[in-house]
Amino acid sequence: MNLHEYQGKEILASFGVRIQRGIVAHNAAEAVEAAKQLTEETGTGWHVIKAQVHAGGRGKGGGVKLAKNLREVEEIAGKIIGMNLVTPQTSAEGKKVHQVLVAEDVYYPGASETSEFYVSVLLNRGTARNMIMYSTEGGMDIEEVAEKTPHLIFTEEIDPAVGLMPFQARKIAFNLGLSGNAFKEMTKFVTSLYKAYVESDSNMFEINPVLKTSDDKIMAVDAKLSIDDNALYRRKQYAEMRDLREENPIEVEARAVGLNYVDLDGNVGCMVNGAGLAMATMDLIKMAGGEPANFLDVGGTADAKRVEEAFRIILKDDNVKAILINIFGGIVRCDRVAQGIVDAYKNMGDSIKVPIIVRLQGTNAELAKEIIDNSGLAVDSAVQFQEAADKVKAVLA
Repeated sequence: MNLHEYQGKEILASFGVRIQRGIVAHNAAEAVEAAKQLTEETGTGWHVIKAQVHAGGRGKGGGVKLAKNLREVEEIAGKIIGMNLVTPQTSAEGKKVHQVLVAEDVYYPGASETSEFYVSVLLNRGTARNMIMYSTEGGMDIEEVAEKTPHLIFTEEIDPAVGLMPFQARKIAFNLGLSGNAFKEMTKFVTSLYKAYVESDSNMFEINPVLKTSDDKIMAVDAKLSIDDNALYRRKQYAEMRDLREENPIEVEARAVGLNYVDLDGNVGCMVNGAGLAMATMDLIKMAGGEPANFLDVGGTADAKRVEEAFRIILKDDNVKAILINIFGGIVRCDRVAQGIVDAYKNMGDSIKVPIIVRLQGTNAELAKEIIDNSGLAVDSAVQFQEAADKVKAVLA
């Protein structure tokens, strides 16, 4: 579950991470009031207006602007709110901006130069350990840094048995070239950041940039956080932060009816029971010359109602030219699934206008094939994996 910047900063602040302070506004008038309040609380004279969408590169798309007075705050907020923001991480249509974060200006003059760093916390799946990735090249896309100057990217892996050790936090501050109070601030920042990552059940933190201010404070100027969906049952305070407007509407609908669905860009819809078989089915479609249009795991109870819901979800994608149903009858009998498919097909009438291939294997697979073949419906049945692949290839041709 992705969060907005302002939500991520709320979580970070709750764990003692210093943040660039800000207030959310939903229209230009609220933005002006937020700016006034920030000036009273922080003394800031200038304000940064930031579009709140689930996408990086907002500045490149015109979603981050500096306002030097209240008139500019109102003008900039009015232009950003309601716009379709296009960034390198959005589609060509962009994402509609519903709110902005009015933030304090933290690039004020002082005794030393400001510096920007990159810091992220994530899971290294290769070693099954959490990892802190960091760089002196803050404010830039980390992919660009990795491509052009890979020697400027450092990593620190954390032993899960002991957690982040003090010497590791000091090592990070040292590699970032810090000294004095900035060094102490960075060790504290990294320690609090890692604690927030673990205790919020997140799967990714990206703070870019982390700023060293002119008076040697270390703070998160941006915050990109993603909470592990599987942990939301015990993190209900974070589950309430979910913004469904930012998510794929088909995936939202599928989640509401209990289907595990991920939207893809292909032309063959998939309906499968079990995540492993679903992945294998996607490979099967690729080998047959097609492209999977989705990942859809209907779970262990593929009855008529569930199959019908899955059909409706898949057919919302106009790119789907065929549907492959691949069910292994272990927990559920194949004949019951076959009858569910037939009933669902009949219930939907003429709304199914693409070829359907059904491959049922397991308990009562042969009986299931008979039910499909004798249904009188435009459904091709298969028992073997290769047979299903050949039928997919044929309908696409």
